[in-house]
Amino acid sequence: MGFTLILGGARSGKSTFAQKEAEAAGGSLVMIATAEAMDREMSERIARHRAERGPAWRTVEAPIDLAHAIVGLKDSDSAVVDCLTLWVSNLLMRGMNVGAETGGLIAALEACPARLWLISNETGMGIVPENALARSFRDEAGRLHQRLAAKAAQVKLIVAGLPLTLKG
Repeated sequence: MGFTLILGGARSGKSTFAQKEAEAAGGSLVMIATAEAMDREMSERIARHRAERGPAWRTVEAPIDLAHAIVGLKDSDSAVVDCLTLWVSNLLMRGMNVGAETGGLIAALEACPARLWLISNETGMGIVPENALARSFRDEAGRLHQRLAAKAAQVKLIVAGLPLTLKG
């Protein structure tokens, strides 16, 4: 079926855009969430996002095993993955091999029959981070984006709530 990769900065409107696209496509709405509630503020943020989406959306938590969550989708699903950069952070913090996990993700995406939108933060447009972990994160996110963009049916860059088509 193919998937759409949606890139943009923080608070650029990526999630709103993806959710509207999924709702317009119809079918069962699925949010695959990669965030983990590690503190009170994040717990409140997650609860607020669930409430804003409303009861039409089913949420699947997949902070690590994103490929497994995607494999479970059906052809009648319209699903949004929010977000890939949190997924990369989760993998790095556990010492996991992001490249290998990306390979598994791509295999799951290629077999996925659902309509799918993948959200990720564009992190490569700023300064070079001062510490090794932050540089590793930026590098892994950039490599992930390149691999996914090569496979995606569409790639959109969201800036100030406006979608720019990069592919498709």
